[in-house]
Amino acid sequence: MTASNMKDTLGVLLAGGAGERLYPLTRDRAKPAVTFGGNYRIIDITLSNCVNSDLRRVYILTQYKALSLNRQIREGWNIVAREMGEFIEILPPMKRVSDNWYMGTADAVYQNIYSIGSEQTARCCNSTTIAARISRWRRF
Repeated sequence: MTASNMKDTLGVLLAGGAGERLYPLTRDRAKPAVTFGGNYRIIDITLSNCVNSDLRRVYILTQYKALSLNRQIREGWNIVAREMGEFIEILPPMKRVSDNWYMGTADAVYQNIYSIGSEQTARCCNSTTIAARISRWRRF
C-alpha cells in the first residue's frame, strides 16, 4: 500500500488482553501496558509502527485493567493532527450490542461495529457489511 492509501485506512488495535503468560508483570495492568526499556510500553511498538506507516486513524479496543494503558496513550500519543481527520482513540467496552464483555477478538470488533462503521473511509465498508463478516467469524 502506498502512503496515500494508508491515510484512507482505519486501524483497529486489540489491546484488552490479560496477558496471563506475563504474570506477575500483568498483575496490575493489561499486557499492552507492560513497561520495557525505561518509559516505553508494549503498545508503543504497535502505535509507532502505525504512525510510521502513515496509518493515523486508529481505534484501540481496551478491556482488562486499562487505566495505565489509557494514560500512556492519552499522554504519549497526542501527536496526530485532529484537524486533518487523524486520531488515536481509545474504545472501552460499552456493551452496545451485547450484555457480555468481549468474548474474543471478533467479538471485540463486533461490539464496536458502530464506531468502526461511522468512520467511512475508502478502505472501510459500511457497518452492515462488517457485521455480516464478523458474525461469520464468531461462529468458529
